[in-house]
Amino acid sequence: MIKPHPFRFGVINEQMRSADAWVGQARKVEDHGYGTFLMRDHFVPDFFGHQFAPVAALMAAASVTKTLRIGSLVFDNDYRHPVMLAKEVATLDLLSGGRFELGIGAGWLQSEYERAGMPFDAPGVRISRLEEAIHILKGLFAEEPLNFAGHYYAVTGLQGFPQPIQRPHPPILIGGGGKRILTLAGRLANSVGILTTSVASGVREDNPTERLAVNVAKKVGWVRQGAGDRFPEVELSMIVTVIETNNRRQRAEQLIGERGWSGLPVEEVFDMPSIFIGAVDDIVEAMEERRERYGFSYYVVSDRHMDTCAPVVARLAGN
Repeated sequence: MIKPHPFRFGVINEQMRSADAWVGQARKVEDHGYGTFLMRDHFVPDFFGHQFAPVAALMAAASVTKTLRIGSLVFDNDYRHPVMLAKEVATLDLLSGGRFELGIGAGWLQSEYERAGMPFDAPGVRISRLEEAIHILKGLFAEEPLNFAGHYYAVTGLQGFPQPIQRPHPPILIGGGGKRILTLAGRLANSVGILTTSVASGVREDNPTERLAVNVAKKVGWVRQGAGDRFPEVELSMIVTVIETNNRRQRAEQLIGERGWSGLPVEEVFDMPSIFIGAVDDIVEAMEERRERYGFSYYVVSDRHMDTCAPVVARLAGN
């Protein structure tokens, strides 16, 4: 029998206020027992509000914590050349004492590209470019000079410096929701962040169909297809909604109304792998069942819900 990955939990931080608030937030996340302190990578507010620059902000968080890991969820590959990103990542890993986790994706927010004057290529092009970038990143984290000639990037005799503490490289998480990106993630990543919202059109669409159990199982299948024999080594992750309540049905009906999911049966909401509603015991039981059923062991919550989820973290983290 294959031993499941231990549970771990992260907080994705979306409230950007002041320097004091930021470092206080990092300390609070660590004190609550969460394993990772995470940031998105955007320079327009759109869905998540204004964001700090991730590299500097993550280093600030690492400097005021001791065991908390820091990570990107996720860097947009198109916003930085992989040679530049490799140096930033290795430096973050070195200066944090080996606590950095590299989350990366192919990019998706069309309006962001347009406002910045960057071409928004077709999904296939962006994913192919990401695949080349990951090969370059891994190559520059190695000890030997890198030679790489691809369709989008070329690197000749370049030695990566500094070298990251974590070997052979900091853990890599690839995030996405479609078949090609998830198959690629299964093949190349240590962890896979599975999206349960659709971004295929260049905007974020909260379509409940993406969250249904049958479709999440299909996404896990794509990861398995890409990973092959190494699938047991791959950690599965997702951003989840955790709602603590003593009246599950009433709160689920309220959520359906809040999200505009008219006509969706409550039972299907209860079965969504990314939604947890109930008392702490209910949520713990559901997370254990979904790890057994799908393989999910790494859950990320918004900073707005970190206090709600803290009792669950105390029960499950590391188990």
